[in-house]
Amino acid sequence: MILFRSQAKYDKEVAVVLLGANQTHKRFKQELEKGEIFPVLEGKKTFLFIGLGKASSLSLTDVRIQVRKAFLSSYLKKAKTVEIIPHSKDDAAILAIIEGVAIGTYIWDKYKSKDKDDKTVKEKQVTIAVDAKKNFMQAVAVCQGVSLTRDLANDNADTTTSVYLEKTVRSLIKGKKNIRLEILNRKELKAKGLFLHLAVNQGSNKDPKLIIVRYNGGKKTEKYTAIIGKGLTFDTGGLNLKPTGSIETMKIDMSGAAAVCGILKNVLSLGIKKNLLFVLSIAENSIGPAAYKPGDVLKSYAGKSVEIGNTDAEGRLVLADTFAYLIANYKPAKMIDLATLTGACVVALGFDYSGLFSNNDELARQLIDASSETDDRIWRLPVYPEACEYIKSPIADLKNISTIKGGGAITAAEFLHQFTKDTPWAHLDIAGSAYVEGCGRMYYGHGATGAGVRLLTHYLLNN
Repeated sequence: MILFRSQAKYDKEVAVVLLGANQTHKRFKQELEKGEIFPVLEGKKTFLFIGLGKASSLSLTDVRIQVRKAFLSSYLKKAKTVEIIPHSKDDAAILAIIEGVAIGTYIWDKYKSKDKDDKTVKEKQVTIAVDAKKNFMQAVAVCQGVSLTRDLANDNADTTTSVYLEKTVRSLIKGKKNIRLEILNRKELKAKGLFLHLAVNQGSNKDPKLIIVRYNGGKKTEKYTAIIGKGLTFDTGGLNLKPTGSIETMKIDMSGAAAVCGILKNVLSLGIKKNLLFVLSIAENSIGPAAYKPGDVLKSYAGKSVEIGNTDAEGRLVLADTFAYLIANYKPAKMIDLATLTGACVVALGFDYSGLFSNNDELARQLIDASSETDDRIWRLPVYPEACEYIKSPIADLKNISTIKGGGAITAAEFLHQFTKDTPWAHLDIAGSAYVEGCGRMYYGHGATGAGVRLLTHYLLNN
């Protein structure tokens, strides 16, 4: 729980005091280097002084990192109440502190034995010594959407199935006004002709689903913006089986769909006044006698035929049918998808940036602006006409992999582009940014990051 009050009272078990360059405190007169933590004990209370370093080199990312470091230190493990005295009352600094607490201290520990004396941030009352403002309260709510996304992506693949995701969506929208729900199960997908989606799932004993939440928060005349998430609840690679070293984390191949759930939660919490579609394209890419095969030619919902060059290029197939179905039946004004789509994007951008592809410069600019405001980082990569030559097939209209080496993230995006029918569209390849392995990255610990949730919530609030 994060609360706000206008002045510091130092009445909690621990007071976390953030000190920038040349800043001191009446209880601590010396300056601290960035990353230094210095505790001062006064009876049963602890003052924890945190060095932020020189103002000239201090970034808001640094603030998040140092707040996370303080809250994960041994000094706060057993504390139930904590007060934060900010180094600055600038709005951007306070927002970074909020995220340092709420996002930085997230730990996936559902399956770990618990130490009852070790209090997580969920169990602490955290008070920030600053006046409560609307944007601060919004930030707290947005972080809750991020946590939901991380929980969904971190859990076991046989827990977070299509059925579980449907239950999650239903629980989010229960009792809410201006919402309609459409769910296409296996039977409906077949009847309507979403054969790419079905093919990806046909080796699995889990049900595929296309879940569409229609949220009418804007004017009746306003067209929908569609937020679409790739939801491969596990991706073995199919018959083009992923090797050891690549398959172990494939439960997170539904991070796009998980992000859509987080964004839906945020939109409902914040009451965003827009007409929106929240879309989860869910399948499981498994192996078995029924699995689809390299060399197959499949018909898409859009009518285009697709040669399967590799069964591990499956996410683009599911999304292609989703795009075409939405355009035909809902006619959205814009579409934005989130997908852990390509390892090639990781090669291009690493793990701290999502790849942005778009056929619309204004939409791309708005997303880049939102990225700068939220530290949910994206970098634009090109969509260009000649790229369509690389996904042509001699026996079908398209091929699901490129005929050339290199540029794999670009050619995957171009495959999706072929199903947009000139609808303004943006594709976020979150293959690198959605998950952290090991000891952590920036202000994230091990596991899912919730990539895209802050970015798109901010975008919807401000555009």
